[in-house]
Amino acid sequence: MGQMKYICIFALYACLVGCYAMHPSSGGGGATELAEDARTVDPEDIALPFGYRIEAVAMGLTFPTGVTFDEKGNIYVVEAGYSYGEVWETPRLLRVRDGQLEVIAEGGKNGPWTGATRHGGAFFVAEGGELNGGRILRITDDGKIAVIADQLPSRGDHHTNGPAVGNDGLIYFGIGTATNSGIVGEDNLRFGWLKRYPDFHDTACRDVRLAGENFRTKDVVKGEGEVATGAFVPFGTTTVKGQVIKGRIPCNGAILRVKPEGGDLELFAWGFRNPFGLAFSPDGELFVTDNGYDDRGSRPVFGAGDPLWLVKQGTWYGWPDYSAGLRLDEGNQFKPFLQEKPRLLLSEYPNHPPNPAAILPVHASANGFDFSRSDNFGHRGEAFVAEFGDQSPPTGKSLGAVGFKVVRVDVRTGVIHEFAANKGKTTGPASAQGSKGLERPVAARFDPSGEALYVVDFGILKETAKGTVPQQKTGVLWRITRELK
Repeated sequence: MGQMKYICIFALYACLVGCYAMHPSSGGGGATELAEDARTVDPEDIALPFGYRIEAVAMGLTFPTGVTFDEKGNIYVVEAGYSYGEVWETPRLLRVRDGQLEVIAEGGKNGPWTGATRHGGAFFVAEGGELNGGRILRITDDGKIAVIADQLPSRGDHHTNGPAVGNDGLIYFGIGTATNSGIVGEDNLRFGWLKRYPDFHDTACRDVRLAGENFRTKDVVKGEGEVATGAFVPFGTTTVKGQVIKGRIPCNGAILRVKPEGGDLELFAWGFRNPFGLAFSPDGELFVTDNGYDDRGSRPVFGAGDPLWLVKQGTWYGWPDYSAGLRLDEGNQFKPFLQEKPRLLLSEYPNHPPNPAAILPVHASANGFDFSRSDNFGHRGEAFVAEFGDQSPPTGKSLGAVGFKVVRVDVRTGVIHEFAANKGKTTGPASAQGSKGLERPVAARFDPSGEALYVVDFGILKETAKGTVPQQKTGVLWRITRELK
């Protein structure tokens, strides 16, 4: 009888494994439909809690990533100037007035501009640095640009992000890692940067001691043969057990800060993968959204969610060997289908990583967010997070669309509630549903009054067998308000 029980369990497991293997990826990235004409929107296609309404404030934006406000409440939007898929445009800071766009400043070919904030009568913009390394820019109202931090190591998969201003008056910003999980590999060729910068790799913030794990792949740089690659080193470079990688500033996978006028950079915290959204709570505490590992590359990681961290100075948050406080080799939670568990890259750790304030869904791409500070809007002290949505299948197989909405998070309990999402029986971008609602929310920010939540919708971005295809002039800026009786 006992033997029959185990035979049945094994048969069920084999059936489930077979179904997963045969089922194609059904994420929102591949289901996205490109627009043949100008994108049209209809707020009625978006579901909100009772008493809230949404409207489009600006349309026809190209790769918008952030929104901010001046002292008079005027609205400004950042256009990235670059998108995955190796599509280059001009990064811009735009003023939005009555649906019209006025150019305040333009950048060069070093996007993406990933966000902006206002402080001391000037704008501060994070320049991603896909070609020449990341920078933090100070832009005055007349459009003059000054660089307050440069040569930031963000030429890889992820960029320089933020910024946000702390109660100390300093400019905080994030730098994402060069790779998915610490190893430069074939997947980085898809992003474009490995061909441009074959010696680029992740940079440790503090000295780290390696476990000496190396991973064999095709030599996609030379186009023939194979190479082995270790952690925190260039493609095709091996490491040995006990090898120490020297830390330095600036580094990636980190939160740094700098004075508004520029100067020396200070490390605030490290061990992140892609700290995209930065926001201070009403109590002055720094929170960060961190895009979790993908199931891709030389060291794929399965099932890693997107942590929302409460960030404490001097703490290491676990990358490249932990996900949301859990070690990658514990159990089979992070084991990719029919592959080995992720091998650990470090032989010792600065500290045990803390637990996150919340974990958002796998591949949701939790990005820009803000805290409610208004009783009139409601949910004071909760975080409103824009979920860009999955980019499967390149980031890993997904059996359904994930993200493409705005959620609110109680950072005290970790409980997540849907706040703004497309109507319908399934989740997904508007273009995949045949509706005119949200496509890819990338940032959420309250205006100075706290009574209006602005949502930046990046626009249409489709994943195809040949690569990522973003569509210009499909971005939208939305505004959500509460109708008080």
